[in-house]
Amino acid sequence: MPGRGAMTDSGAVLPWMVIRRDDNGSRYRVGRYATRDEAQKIADGLDRQARRQLYRVERVSQSTHP
Repeated sequence: MPGRGAMTDSGAVLPWMVIRRDDNGSRYRVGRYATRDEAQKIADGLDRQARRQLYRVERVSQSTHP
């Protein structure tokens, strides 16, 4: 499904990612989610627990997942 987000092995479309950025600027994908709201809830929960990391929500780029 081009332009609709990334497909998983189960076939679900998960176009929203939670990204963690540490104090050195390194970025790590935490998880992928079907809705922005779901991803934001996860990021908000992780932000409350984190000390030196920043969690953000990003939409999967269409160009990186044909």
